[in-house]
Amino acid sequence: MVKWVEGTGFDEDVVVSTRVRLARNLKDFRFPQKMNIEESEKLTQKILNVMKDLPSNINYKFIRINNLTPLERVVSIEEHLISPGLIQKPDYSSFLIRDDENITIMINEEDHLRIQVLLPGLNFEEGWKTSNEIDDFLESSLDYAFHQEFGYLTACPTNVGTGLRASVMVHLPSLSITGYINNLINGLNKIGLTVRGLYGEGTEAVGNLFQISNQITLGEGEDQIIRKLKNIIYQILDKERNVRNNLLENRKNQTEDRVFRSLGILKYSRNITSKEAMRLLSNVRLGIEMGIIDDIGFKDITKLMIEVQPASIQKYANKELTQEERNIIRANFIRERI
Repeated sequence: MVKWVEGTGFDEDVVVSTRVRLARNLKDFRFPQKMNIEESEKLTQKILNVMKDLPSNINYKFIRINNLTPLERVVSIEEHLISPGLIQKPDYSSFLIRDDENITIMINEEDHLRIQVLLPGLNFEEGWKTSNEIDDFLESSLDYAFHQEFGYLTACPTNVGTGLRASVMVHLPSLSITGYINNLINGLNKIGLTVRGLYGEGTEAVGNLFQISNQITLGEGEDQIIRKLKNIIYQILDKERNVRNNLLENRKNQTEDRVFRSLGILKYSRNITSKEAMRLLSNVRLGIEMGIIDDIGFKDITKLMIEVQPASIQKYANKELTQEERNIIRANFIRERI
């Protein structure tokens, strides 16, 4: 079960999740790319010693990447608990994850620390408040690499300044169906926002799911970055909803056919790839968002979109599978859940 999905958020008909991530580095330590194994262990222990001072009612689990199987590592990425970059140097990297899976503290990814808060729906305020509290707690005992003029220093220059990346994962099927999505992406890029795929940089936007985040971290305060992003997201929400209404008014038959045809395939298919499953689940979610389907919830589809991914299906089967075996078990799994 993917725990972070269980909470409540705003505007869940379009916004799947909100993520706030802070990049931090410790003074007197080389960046992870230049570290040796002894340095990485010393830094890890330094962070763990600080985390011991958390109140006893706050529980984090510490996981070393090299203690996970290759399959478990990819499952953690598919569940959005860690970033793909964290598994690149497994002997150096680890993470702390809170019991509810809303908070992950990644150690020795691109930076020494990546503090991630992941919440369902649109919830920048809670995401920023929580990440800031964790950051303040760590900074009270750790000596961050900070410059009076440039702010927090990071391995990549694009994160220098606040070190803040705020993002939302949005479901935009109507804009994709009608062809508006390309203009939207181009427009967002021009105003300093970036649009990425399901797992961030360099990944594909499957299932009409897009991650939209700030690109500028230097010269703007955290509140300013979040306020600007939130205002843009509201405009995107309005556009997606308006196009949905237009589809219902002018292309109702074609839209309902798309939705119910997709639901039928998911209910009865015996062999399905992850890419096809994501496309069909996107159509079903659109039907829920439009009120065409009323006996399946948003969260049921969100969970399925995560659980049908290749590594997650193998986790469900409790063994490694060939692609053909995955396709068969995925179809069985979806039929049971739908």
